[in-house]
Amino acid sequence: MSSHRGIRRRIAVVATLLVVFLVYHFTLGTVPYSSYHAYYSSKSEPKCPPLPGVEDILVVMKTGVTEALDKVPIHFQTTLRCIPNYVIYSDFEEEISGVRIYDAFRNVDPAVKEQVPDFQIYNRLQKRGREGLENQDFADEANSAIGKPNNPGWKLDKWKFLPMVREAYKHKPDAKWFVFMEADTYYSWPTLLAWLSHFDASKPHYIGTETQIADVIFAHGGSGFVISNPAMKLVADEYTDRADELHEYTDAHWAGDCVLGKVLSNVGVKLTFSWPILQNSNIGELDEFTTTFYRRPWCFPAVAFHHLSKSDVRFLYDFEQRRLAKSLNPVLLHSNVFQELIFPELSKLRDGWDNLSDQEQPSITTFHECQSHCEENAGCVQFAMRGGKCYTGATPRLGSSNSEARSGWVITKIENMVNQTPKCTRPDFGI
Repeated sequence: MSSHRGIRRRIAVVATLLVVFLVYHFTLGTVPYSSYHAYYSSKSEPKCPPLPGVEDILVVMKTGVTEALDKVPIHFQTTLRCIPNYVIYSDFEEEISGVRIYDAFRNVDPAVKEQVPDFQIYNRLQKRGREGLENQDFADEANSAIGKPNNPGWKLDKWKFLPMVREAYKHKPDAKWFVFMEADTYYSWPTLLAWLSHFDASKPHYIGTETQIADVIFAHGGSGFVISNPAMKLVADEYTDRADELHEYTDAHWAGDCVLGKVLSNVGVKLTFSWPILQNSNIGELDEFTTTFYRRPWCFPAVAFHHLSKSDVRFLYDFEQRRLAKSLNPVLLHSNVFQELIFPELSKLRDGWDNLSDQEQPSITTFHECQSHCEENAGCVQFAMRGGKCYTGATPRLGSSNSEARSGWVITKIENMVNQTPKCTRPDFGI
């Protein structure tokens, strides 16, 4: 009898494992969820999780000398900790935390670097190192419709894209995917790899958050973008063959990510739109309930976020570690971001906080009236007082710290919104 019971137990175990395998195989990828859980269950520093396909990618980070010392090191402890192949390009070659930062312009025509005014900061750095930096190089400037035209580092940045692509391709010509990020970008690697598994890396692909300047549609650089090996080779060859012409085009333009998009278009590689998977927003700015775009974020993967501080990067990394420690699902959806990260931070009222409500109510002058107005109107779920004015919002956002603002949310209405959202039985990869 005991042998029969043992056989039945083994059959039950095998059946259970088979069900787990089939669920995973037909939804996400090739590594069982339980593998992720095992790696994150330890109380000690977590081991790197199984990341199927990570050996096939080269992560390419773009930074600049004025921000690198401040923004890059946190990534060695977080986003880059478990990435076997990555390279960082800047406008100044140096070592940071023992990691070599490469000069993106080392193989650019010397005549360009000598004659183009945008390279003045670069030439100072070549002669004097970091001592060549001036106070104006660190001056912040609000982003405008044409970027930051008075910021020396920003003006130089547009020149990095084409050389960076060529250098990255030479750095690892056998990579299937080249994943680009900036120093204020965060990636969820399990989510990215599950997404990329739906593409054929042997074909030319250019994937990113769609942006347009004039007649050029391109991937927004800060949101992160991905280029397959064949597409990288096309750009690298095009840049090598037509460098003078493309330098002239770059000089006349103001956005390097647009220049790259133009070259990809010229060689026949169209952009694959990625919104809302790659975000040009930080967590506080996200609107997970928006219906104003062509996709509703809720069931889409949340692969990357932008405009992040060092503490934001650490916060997201720690959040993902905690989540993976207790969840069997490594893929992060926008619904997970709202329910597990944003919603717990919302409250009836919060001092010194701006939840980015954007509908002004000019007749209301007090916080109490603003709150009552929102509670009594069906289309309102959040409210804020800033500058003595009342603002309301129809969808919940977290917002950010602001000593001159006071905010609140109508939690019961938000709970009702969550209850009415689609059930995400599987990630919507938009493919």
